[in-house]
Formats: sequence, structure tokens, C-alpha cells
Amino acid sequence: MGQTPSSTCAGMSRRTVLKAGGTLGLAAAMSTFDWSGLTPAEQALAAPGGAKKLNVLFIGAHPDDEASTLGTLGQWNEFHGMEAGVITITRGEGGGNAVGLEEGPPLGLLREAEERIAVGFAGIENVFNLDAPDFWYTASAPLSAQIWGGEAVLNRIVRVVRATRPDVIVTMNPSATEGNHGNHQQAAMFAVEAYFAAGDPNRFPEHAAEGFEPWQPRRILRAGATGSGASGPGGVAAGYTPRVASDVVFGCWNGTYSEKNGKLWSQLLDQARWAYVTQGWADRAPTTTDPERISNSWYTVIHSRSPLVDPTSGGEAALRGAALPISGGLPLGTLIEVRPERFEVVAGQRLEVAVTVTAAGKKLPAGFLTLSAPDGWRVPGRAKVPALKEGRSHTVTLEVTAPADATPGTQLRLEATLTAANGSGTTFAPLRVAGAVEATITPLEEIQSFRSWTKGLNMKHLDVLLPELFPLGQGRTRTLDIVVENFSSTTQSGSVSLTLPAGFEASPASVPYSGLAAGATTTVSFEVTNTDTTLPTANRGPNGGSWPVSVVATSSGGTATREVVMNLVPSYEVQRAATTPVIDGVRDPQEYPGDPIPASTIWDGSPAGGTSDSISCDAWITHDDENFYLFISVQDDIRGTILPVEDNKRQRRTDSVEIYFDPRGDAPHTGYTFIGGIMPSMDSMTGAPGVGRDRDNWQGEAHITAPGMEVAVVMADNEADYTGYDMEVKIPFDVLPDNIDPQHVGFNVVVNDSDTQNKAAQRRVGWSTFPGMRADPWRWGILTVPGVPDLGSQRKEPIIPDTAARSVESPQSILQSATDLVPLGGFAPTAKPLALRSAVASGDTITVKVDAPQSGTVRAYVWDGTEILGSSQQQVGSGAATLTVTAPGAAAGATVAVSFETSTGAVSAAATALTTGSGAGGVSIVSPAQDQQVSVPVSVSVAFDDAIAAGSFTATLNGRDVTKRFTVTSSGATASLKPGDGVRPGGNRNELEIRATTAGTQTSVTDRRAFYAR
Repeated sequence: MGQTPSSTCAGMSRRTVLKAGGTLGLAAAMSTFDWSGLTPAEQALAAPGGAKKLNVLFIGAHPDDEASTLGTLGQWNEFHGMEAGVITITRGEGGGNAVGLEEGPPLGLLREAEERIAVGFAGIENVFNLDAPDFWYTASAPLSAQIWGGEAVLNRIVRVVRATRPDVIVTMNPSATEGNHGNHQQAAMFAVEAYFAAGDPNRFPEHAAEGFEPWQPRRILRAGATGSGASGPGGVAAGYTPRVASDVVFGCWNGTYSEKNGKLWSQLLDQARWAYVTQGWADRAPTTTDPERISNSWYTVIHSRSPLVDPTSGGEAALRGAALPISGGLPLGTLIEVRPERFEVVAGQRLEVAVTVTAAGKKLPAGFLTLSAPDGWRVPGRAKVPALKEGRSHTVTLEVTAPADATPGTQLRLEATLTAANGSGTTFAPLRVAGAVEATITPLEEIQSFRSWTKGLNMKHLDVLLPELFPLGQGRTRTLDIVVENFSSTTQSGSVSLTLPAGFEASPASVPYSGLAAGATTTVSFEVTNTDTTLPTANRGPNGGSWPVSVVATSSGGTATREVVMNLVPSYEVQRAATTPVIDGVRDPQEYPGDPIPASTIWDGSPAGGTSDSISCDAWITHDDENFYLFISVQDDIRGTILPVEDNKRQRRTDSVEIYFDPRGDAPHTGYTFIGGIMPSMDSMTGAPGVGRDRDNWQGEAHITAPGMEVAVVMADNEADYTGYDMEVKIPFDVLPDNIDPQHVGFNVVVNDSDTQNKAAQRRVGWSTFPGMRADPWRWGILTVPGVPDLGSQRKEPIIPDTAARSVESPQSILQSATDLVPLGGFAPTAKPLALRSAVASGDTITVKVDAPQSGTVRAYVWDGTEILGSSQQQVGSGAATLTVTAPGAAAGATVAVSFETSTGAVSAAATALTTGSGAGGVSIVSPAQDQQVSVPVSVSVAFDDAIAAGSFTATLNGRDVTKRFTVTSSGATASLKPGDGVRPGGNRNELEIRATTAGTQTSVTDRRAFYAR
């Protein structure tokens, strides 16, 4: 075959959360930095190891997204020395709060603290919050990208990747699978993009000038897998059976004993999860200690440039070849990247495959490359690969041919093995056998957007798990567009037909197509009707409401069938009220004509699609010319948490009703819908109802976001007599986000049922009860509203929460950035760093002196490891500036964390230990930095903020007086210290203390520093 070689280059208080979050990994932050004379690149080289080098980097959307991985990351750290970090794009400000009333940025800072506690159990000290706003739950990745800032957030992720230089990235599921949280999906999509972009010098080239050179991660994994794998200590060795045959899935057992911590890693994982107290996780029961029932965590390869090992070979196998060496393998860092010209291959069709080999940190001997595929595939003989110098690459282009009888839809791996000297390594690329011509439904808008994204990245294997779904209204007819695509190399003609379950019909029976060029697509249409209106709708139907539909395409190349899913959604015709309802919580049949809408089917809880004696609901709906009216009767056995009136938000946390409207039945996500949430009472059994809107076009309390909305509730006045409640609601048409289409209004009623006092609902019932319904308007039921005119679409754009906690306002983030040199929030660093000269306490007053690199905003925080004791913010010009912070109770040893931000968003961070004095001045050790690794002789620099009394300067190193080694001037002191002066080399810890007395006030001032001498 053709070869074309080429060569190229447990429950805890929030105070406890804050205390632990502020101290975890922050010992190194108790330092003063004065690197104003260095460029960012030089700072990175001069810092302890440069900007923090990581082996593994997790990328998620919210604090707690990494929770499932912490058992694995902790084991990799304890047993293999792997350093991991976490990127969290938002701080979760849009989530719930089970322990208080904080929301928005204050909640974000609480959740940051929780996350730092949780990941600390896994030995993780570096959490990079990127300051994007967390708005509300959505299944929309495009909306998430839009609100977060799209390319700007990707820029910041890439900057952190380049700064921390991970070998392996772990992320969430990037595919638009059914029920996938849109924030999670988009975070994973950004992770995939960053994996490719970080090594490309043409992407975000400004990073190089900042000191962050292109860096190519070697592997990216999805946390989780689709398929089946056993629990217990033998689960990894038994292997995982993926639903997609081409997937490679690694595992790690969570039941391994931790010698360092004296307990199982599954128990440590429990402790980590309990740290997320605002999310209600502190009440979760401990996991089992039965070894056979302890879970394995699974990781699916999204892409790998580096050789892989047998996934059954151990809990660290996912790292082998990328962050850990392979026994008998190629030198660590050797890359083998397999790039087929396309993902789909037709039976009998040839496919070009480019394989690029890159040498690691040393010369790679000459060798040979072989391809392997399943039986029946024609693959070439081995290809020679020349010896390669460090960093050099060589590409070989080979050709493979699929067997003539290959079955369309088959997923497979094409593997490439490089053998050089005494080692070998194998990577792979996934392929799918396609029919010559295939046909499937026109995807939903956001599914199509995802497919375009995967195509642009040559990652179409991520499409394989995508749901091919369409809704059909009960007793209704809809047009179903079918996309026909020619995957063959010749022009094709043929026909398309649908195979439907009993109770459904398609017209016409088949549709022909002709002259479809190679690689081209065309669209044909069918009218699909639900002819049997007695069939169960939503998840009451078979297979959870997933009705199978086959789309069959014939061509000269044969027949190919794609299986898609139809969701049968309930329908209802709204009758006009004979008498306009009075909103009093009492139903009059004259007010609400027609049958009730049954809303008692469980969609969240057990049994899904069934019912419960604990909760049930009937709803009636009517209208006049300007309003919808609803009467909702809920039968309930136990009254859940009654929230205080100031907590009127996120109604789903307790007993409540949610009312959904998609005015024209065409909303791509809930941002173009109305979702009213109503709690039957607040403060007490007799309190007023809590009425608001959630995760919709305008989230907030209804008196602001839904003027004219009225609610009345009738309910027992005590919990002993409580059996449920009747609720009557008026919703004006004009608070909906668009004019209604009287032939198709999306609608749903959902009841949240809580039987506890922990701000958590145990089950949810409703009318249209598909999984993922909360975020998918197209799965809601359909209303027709005869007699209401269609005024056409006048869609209102969403008003979405856009305030987020910011890293420049987070002492924990500032302390970390001052140590690891990764810029706050992933933003661009200032050209020169902020210099923090001193922080001196005199009573409750802290005087903070800084040198600002340019004009901007300085924020100073006094932090005691538990809470912020005081803060100050000031606009400053370039050069020296003084801030005064009032901090009652601050004592020597507290930390002063300072951030700097320019008008263009460039940032810098510094931190120091607070010293005591009169406020007139002090001494500060400028270098070495706290816990810095330095070479011998050790250069020491000390700054005096004010005049020092003659003869008062003293210095001790490891308890030894070294004052005479210093040259003292009016502005500071310097020394070069050697082992003969008491320096302990060999990586040992050294402790330096400087003392002096201010000349004016005769106040004793002290600064201390620990460092490690090589």
C-alpha cells in the first residue's frame, strides 16, 4: 500500500469550611514577592519550579464537578507522586445553598472554600477559578458558552494549561448526550479545545510574551464511561464493556487502603464529598465498606497522542505512556498521533491514515510503524521511521481498506504501533463503518451545532452517543425532515423509508432521491402521525417513552439503517372559561371546564414512569383574552422544609409546583420560556406563598419578573392536619417571553415533593415526564388554545444573571496565585508584578505598602485562615501606594493577600505575613520567597519601609546569628549565605528571621521566611 514519508519539526459549619479552605496548601502563600525587575517569563523560571507544574489537570464547570474523580486523583498522588490541579470555570453561584441564605458571589466564595477542602483530601492544592458566571441549570452548551464569554474563557483555560503544563487532562462528558448538563458539556468542550490549542503556537500567541509557551498535553480523558463495569477490587482487571466498541476505558478502584491517611480511599472520597455542604452533600450516608461493593471510577479516552497500555493492568494505567513510563515501552513523552482522513469509511473503500511520531526529551532510535485493524481489513506492511532528535517529528501516510462485507454502524479502533530499539508503543484512532448512503432525522439545533464542532476538530467519534430524537404530539401530525448523506465515492440514487411502531403512520411510504454526489447531502420529508391516541405518553410509555423508529436508505451500495427515537408528548386542548376565575384557591367547575391534566407520574425518583402514594396532582387550565388560569390540586403526606421569606428562590428544594410555558413551542432552551415556581407557604404553614421564576427568560421573584401574576393557596394551618394543598394561579400572556402560538404552546406542570427538613426534594412528579425534561422545552406537553389570535413572534431576549465571584476578590485565590504564579482567574498577567513591600499592624489598623506596576485597582485582604478580618480597595497610579485596612482582632501571623487589576483586566497577586508595629514602618524579606527552592549560595534581600535604628538589625538562620553576613543600607539589607553560614543544602528546609527597631517610634518589627536549599 502507498507510503508517503515526510519529516517536520462529615457535616461541618461554613466557618469550618472557610477555615480549612483558607489554610489548605497555603503555607507557601505567607510570603512577600518583589520580582518587579523580572519579566513574566523570568518570574516563571525564577519561582519555585516556575509556574506550578502539574501532571494531571481536571477541567469542570462548578465546584463539586471533580468530586467523582477525587478517589482516583488521590491514589495517583499517594502512590505515584502525581500532582493534580483543578480548573473550575464558575464558582457555582447559581446553585443551591443548603446551609444559609448566601447567593451570587458570596455563595461562590463559600463554594470555592468547600472545593478547596474537598480536593485537599486528594492532595490537590491548586484550584483555578476562572470567574465565569454560573447562571442557572441548562442543557444548552451554546448558551453556556455565550454567557461565559466563549473564546475569552477558552483563552483563560489555555493560559492555565500552558502555565501548569499537565501531561493528562481529565474532564466531563463533552457530548450532547441525553440529560447532560449544558455547563458540564461546554466545560468539557472547552477542555477538548484547550487540549489541541495549548500546543499550537498560532492559538493565543500573546501567551508566549507572558512567559507561557505552547504546551502539548499528551492525553485527555472523560471522567465516566458509557457501558458496564464491575465494582470491587477485581473490577479493573475484569475490564469495562463499553457501549461503543471503539472506546478505551480505564478504571481505578476506590477501595484501596491509604497508608498515609489510615483509611480506605472510598472513605476519603466520602469525606471529600461531605465537604460540599452548601449542596446538601454533608447529609449523604457513608458508602459501603464491603470491598466487593466499593465502586470503580472509570475514564474514557477522548484522545491520546501518547502510547497506551492495557486498561486492565492497574489503577494507574490511564497515566502510563503520558505521565508515567511504560515498562518495556518507548521513552516517556514519545508521541504517536493517528489521523485518518475521515471518521466514516464505507465497505470496500480505501482510507488514508497519517501517523506522526515525535521524539521525547532525547533521541529516538530508528524503528518501524505498523497498523492493525479487525479481521478482514487490508492494512499495509510496516513502514520505516528514521531516528529522530529531541522534539523532531516524522509523518508516514498509509492506506487501509475496509472489507467489502463490513457492517454499517460498526465501531472499531485502528491501532498504530511504533517499535524502536527495545521498546514499543501503541495508540489508536476510532472509525465507524458507514453505509454508502445513510439517512437520519434533521437534528435539533443544538445537536447540529455540536456535530459541526466535532467535525471542525476531527473528533466525530464524540457524535456516536448523541441522541437522535424527535418529539411528536399525542394525536398530532408533524413534518419530519430527513437528511440523506452520501458517504461513498460515487454518485448515488435510491430511496428513504421509515419503519414506525404500531399506532403511528408515515406518509408517503418512501421518498426517492437521485443524483446525490459523493460527500453531498439532501433532505426529504415525511408526515408522521400518532394514530392511536390511547398510547401512553412521556415516560409512561415503553422504554421510558423512547419509541424506536428506523430510517432506511437504499442505494446502489446497499441498504443502511439508522435507529432514531421518537418521544410521544402529551397534548391538551384548553377551553375558555365560562366564568373568569377568581384567584381564591377554590375551584368552580364553571371557571375550569374540561378534564384535569394528570400530573402524578414520577420523572425524578422511583419508580420512574410510575406513581407514588406519597404525592399526586391534578391540574386544570383555562384562559381568557389576556391570561392563563390554573388550578392545581396536590395530595401530599408530609410537609417538607418551610423556607424563610428571604429565601424565595430555587423552589425545587422543597414542596412546590413548577409551571412551564414555551409560548410558541420552539424554544431551543429554557432561556426563551417561562418557568414559574411556587412554594405553598413561607415562614410558616400560614405564611404567604413564595412565588418566583427560575432558570427561564427572567429569573427572580415574581413581583419583579412577572407583574400581574397572582397566586392563592388553600392548605391546613398546621402540619398535623396537612394532606396537601390547592393552588390557583393567574399568569398574564404579556409576562411570557413571546406571543403564544395557539396551535402549539409548550406546557408542563411539575410537583416537587420533599418529606424532609434538609432543603432537598425526594421525588418529582408531573405531566410530561421525560428524563432531562427540565431543560428540554421540546419534551414538554403541547397545548392548543382555540380562539386566541396568533400575533406572530416577538421574542424577548433572556435576562440572565451575570454576576460572579472574582478571583481578585478572593483571598484564597490570591494566596494561591502569589505562590504558583498562575494569573488570577486565568487572566493576562501584568507586564511587571505587583510588589508588596510590607503589611504592619498597629492595633486594629493595618498599613499595607505596595509598588503598583501601573495604574489600576489594588485590593487588600487580611485573612486569618478562617475569614476575612478586614479589606480595603483603592485606585492607584504606577509606583508606591499605601492602603489602610481596619481589621479588629488581626494578629501577627495573619496573612495579607493583595490583588492588582488594570482597567483592561490584567492581574497580579502578592501576599505576606502580617507583622506588628506602630504602623510607622517595618522590615520585609523580599527574597527568597516562602518555601522557595533556591540554589546555594542563597541570595537574601530585605527591604526597610522606614528608617531603622542604628545597630538594631539582626538576622538568624536556623538559629545561628548571621547578622555580620549582611550589608545594611538605609533602604534595606542583602547577603549571600553559604553552608558555612548555616545553610542546610540538599533540599532541606531553612528558616530565616530578621529583626529591627524603627528609628522614629522604637517599635520592634520582625519578618520570617522558610526556604529550601538545593
